[in-house]
Amino acid sequence: MACAQASDGYGSWGGPSYSGGAGANWADTSGGQSSIINGQVTLQTQWSNLNTVVDAVGGDAAFQGAAAGNLVDIMTMNNTLVNNNQFVGSNAAIGSSINANVSNVWGSVGFSNQALCNGASVSTDPVLTSINSRQECHASDPATSINANITGVVGDMAMQSLSMGNTFEADSNAQNMPIRSMQINSSLGASNITANVSNIGGSMSMTSGAIGNKAQILHYSTN
Repeated sequence: MACAQASDGYGSWGGPSYSGGAGANWADTSGGQSSIINGQVTLQTQWSNLNTVVDAVGGDAAFQGAAAGNLVDIMTMNNTLVNNNQFVGSNAAIGSSINANVSNVWGSVGFSNQALCNGASVSTDPVLTSINSRQECHASDPATSINANITGVVGDMAMQSLSMGNTFEADSNAQNMPIRSMQINSSLGASNITANVSNIGGSMSMTSGAIGNKAQILHYSTN
């Protein structure tokens, strides 16, 4: 089997060639193959707002916000060829905001907020996994914000805010795992937490992060 390859390695739906290199002399002995083509385009704003006032809660209180341009999650048990192309245009804004006044909570309080331009996850369990992925984030701002006034919490309190341009994850125990990943981010990412906190009976933590591009690849031993 041979697949066409573009001259730049990324601008075409074609994957890498298996007539030579890492995939040379490969034969499909598993009885199955998955060929996946994913094309996602977001050109307009994706925004989430959560505004709330909470008082007197007998248990826990949890607040979660999220906004994303393009997401794909691929899981197979076959030999797998993946061509992934995700694009967010310059007229789009990707953001999520949480505004909360919280008081008198007998349990714990948790805030989680995330904004993401492009996200791709591939998990396979075959003889061969081949991935050709291109992600472009040109949004004005993947941005998150948490503005909160919190008082009177018997348990713990935690806040987490994260904005990301592109994220790519792949894991496989395939004998052959050729991957080409291109991530382009021209956006201005921002993550903000503004909080007034008092009278917390347990532990307290706040985490804020802004990341342009992130890739994680796990190739398990086949011995």
